[in-house]
Amino acid sequence: MPSQPGLGARFWALIGATFIGFLGIGTVLPGLAPHVRHDLQGSDQAVGFVIGTFSFVALAARLISGPLADRRGRKICFLAGLVSCAAAGGAYLAPIGIASAYMGRIFQGMGEACLYTGAATWVVEVAGVDRSARALGLLSSGIWGGISAGPVMGAWLGSFQAAALLQLCLALAAGCVVMLIHEDYNPAHHEHGEGFWMPRWLLAPGLSVGFTNMHYPVITGFLILHLAQHGNSGRAAFSAYAALILLSRFFLGGLPDRIHPAITYFFGLALMIAGLLALAAGPPPALAIASAALLGFGFSFPWSAVASTVLRRVPPQQRGSIIGLISAFYDLFVGISSFAAGAVAERFGYPAAFLLAAASVVVAALLGRPVFFSKQPPVDAAPAELASGAVSAQR
Repeated sequence: MPSQPGLGARFWALIGATFIGFLGIGTVLPGLAPHVRHDLQGSDQAVGFVIGTFSFVALAARLISGPLADRRGRKICFLAGLVSCAAAGGAYLAPIGIASAYMGRIFQGMGEACLYTGAATWVVEVAGVDRSARALGLLSSGIWGGISAGPVMGAWLGSFQAAALLQLCLALAAGCVVMLIHEDYNPAHHEHGEGFWMPRWLLAPGLSVGFTNMHYPVITGFLILHLAQHGNSGRAAFSAYAALILLSRFFLGGLPDRIHPAITYFFGLALMIAGLLALAAGPPPALAIASAALLGFGFSFPWSAVASTVLRRVPPQQRGSIIGLISAFYDLFVGISSFAAGAVAERFGYPAAFLLAAASVVVAALLGRPVFFSKQPPVDAAPAELASGAVSAQR
């Protein structure tokens, strides 16, 4: 497939491959817990451990996938993710008892981390860094589309084994697509022993992404339970939330490229706070659905605003590592908020969990100033800053 500038054939092929990869990831989601509990005779605690394994592996893999994309190429990283996803499908089918579920989730965590890092850095470079927000928005639409349609396909297949086999086939199909896409990126030479860790200036962007996403476990874990007491509109509200994210990232994801990204960042956070506070109040069905839609609409902006701002400040040979590090904040904070929201909901009730989520978005807003307005190190000074961060971390 020949090179095309901008949002051409290569770009849409990458979006399509990402969609197929995440469609496969989504197919096993509805049947995983019942499979562990009933087919493999696992306990409820085992279900929690199997599901939670993914987050810890994905968090660790983010720190590996970034350097892999920078040093070996975006295509290698993307393909490594798809191979791991295919291995996850195969592991689920292995006749080794509950160990098959753990193996599947381990491969799944590695696969998702590499798949996203490779895809995100590649689409930005194919589209052009001046279209980075648009590229990331369309990529997110592909991911959300796959994750949303995957469970429907998995439930339609009727068995976990069939869903696992479909995941394997879809990952291989996506890999065939990626193999046909030409890559222009030439990995930069890295000295032996060169390290990469957290540059100090990346802390504010990472934390802003982390605090913005702390609401997600609240929505996925407690929205339906909370609204069951107020008209039972939880499923419709969650569908509205997901639909607005998908549509607004597809049609409006490029706004941070055309106006100052700080505007879309703070605008999105303001809508998120309003939506979360309205949901915490336990509104009637129509207002609950509208509030969830408002939350999803607001949530569609902060990630592309932060990521596009950061990617414009670093040279190409560091973009994969930067994407991996920022994404690691997502995994870390989603994991933390899962435990925190559960504890708060159990002690103070469901509305308190939504208030906690709103407070985390307020913190993300406070972190926005250093992200968008503080003077950052110039691109040619970034390697020294990165090396300094690596030395500090190793101590």
